[in-house]
Amino acid sequence: MSEAATTPLRVLIVDDHPVVRDGLRGLFAGDPEFEVVGDAADGREAIARAEVYRPDVILMDLRMPVMDGVAATREICSRDLDAKVLIVTTYDTESDVLPAIEAGATGYVLKDTPRHELRRAVKAAAAGESVLSPPVARRLLGQVRRPSQGTLSDRELEILLMVARGSTNKRIAAGLFISEATVKTHLLHIYEKLEVNDRAAAVAAGYERGLLHPGDATS
Repeated sequence: MSEAATTPLRVLIVDDHPVVRDGLRGLFAGDPEFEVVGDAADGREAIARAEVYRPDVILMDLRMPVMDGVAATREICSRDLDAKVLIVTTYDTESDVLPAIEAGATGYVLKDTPRHELRRAVKAAAAGESVLSPPVARRLLGQVRRPSQGTLSDRELEILLMVARGSTNKRIAAGLFISEATVKTHLLHIYEKLEVNDRAAAVAAGYERGLLHPGDATS
């Protein structure tokens, strides 16, 4: 299939500031890989529009009137909508980040993220990959830091192997009978122990350290 024939990713924008919604809409305008299907000014509107438009990815602000982003994310993730929620906000404190991730958000990026990075984050989120801005990743890694640096638990090794085989967080969660939030927490532990920042680097480090072996990814 040619790139021109590829179905664009359907995006829903949620933010209580019209200028931010317009800015995000403009970021995707003219790019055939994306289609902005609608927007919402608060979490309650976001839920209603998600039900109607069935987006692939929802760009969700955190602090909004009527219903905030965390509550909306939790509700959307509890429904069978097949939409990934990517938090896009100015807040990067642990008290903001952790509840959003625990509510089911696939990723968390800041509003000062470069345009090309945000588009890439939307694609990654649509594919079920965890997406974290570097400042957010550092805060979360500090929160989950463990003393046993470099030594992965049996469960962490199991998850690293599944990542090497290309499994999304959703598939890992289903395969291990745990929540996606628990998978994300395990991944953060893995990143910290292997001193990496993303899935690809974790897999590479796994091979370098002998935690993974040739053939593991296709077994």
